[in-house]
Amino acid sequence: MARVSGARLARPRSLLFAPGNRADLIAKLPRAQPDAVVIDLEDAVPGTPEAKAAARPVARDAARDLLGAAPHLPVFLRVNAPHSPYFADDLNVLTPELAGVVIPKLESAADVRLVVNALATHGLNLPILAGLETGAGVWNAHEILREDAVRWAYFGAEDYTTDLGGRRTPGGLEVLYARSQVALAARLTGVPALDIVVTALNDPDRFREDAELGRALGYAGKLCIHPAQVALAHELFGATDAEKTRAHALLNAAHEAAQQGHGAFSFEGQMVDEPMLAAARAILAQEVG
Repeated sequence: MARVSGARLARPRSLLFAPGNRADLIAKLPRAQPDAVVIDLEDAVPGTPEAKAAARPVARDAARDLLGAAPHLPVFLRVNAPHSPYFADDLNVLTPELAGVVIPKLESAADVRLVVNALATHGLNLPILAGLETGAGVWNAHEILREDAVRWAYFGAEDYTTDLGGRRTPGGLEVLYARSQVALAARLTGVPALDIVVTALNDPDRFREDAELGRALGYAGKLCIHPAQVALAHELFGATDAEKTRAHALLNAAHEAAQQGHGAFSFEGQMVDEPMLAAARAILAQEVG
């Protein structure tokens, strides 16, 4: 059965993580029915050379098994940061069948190009889900997300706060500026961004409150670190009735234009391009899926 490509994942509502050294948890990822999953070799694996080395074959084999068992589920792998001592060896775990690669702590467009070149040396051309989670990454968010290889992004509040020497608080005021800056850069570049992790695993009200703020700021979805968070993310980041109605109208207009032999057409005063159509299809895929 054909794999789902990264192109299909236009606007993910949920991205469910599992540690790269836990094959048992990786195998269970599809049960929560997330929009996509991430096998994590970075934060979820202890930061020692021995632990990173031991996790790689586990992640590689678990990814292969997951790709075979759940062919319609987009599977990503998160490697360690480009300037970390673990990045080069992590690339050996990647395969073309993945929906993409998650790159944490990107800080510039040059970092993105470094990653693209490194992937090319392995014969890979995977789309990138960019992690913006340092002061420099947030400051340069717009230039990072403008890179062609970057197809999605996320904001990491915990690492951002640590990088600034700040302190996380329940209200999250310390990350509101950066969280908004990433959402704005995502909007300006047309790159869907996923909102911050909620570490309170047994507090659905806390997750709901935080996700509502993320949705209000313009995020497309939520990073999830527990299966129970997925359904909440889908509820809070699902398309509204107005968005579904507009998506139907846009795709109907595209069909009519094609019937009349028009490759380009306008809709509601705006020239339509393929990303707009892909986003509309993604909304309607959520409606039926």
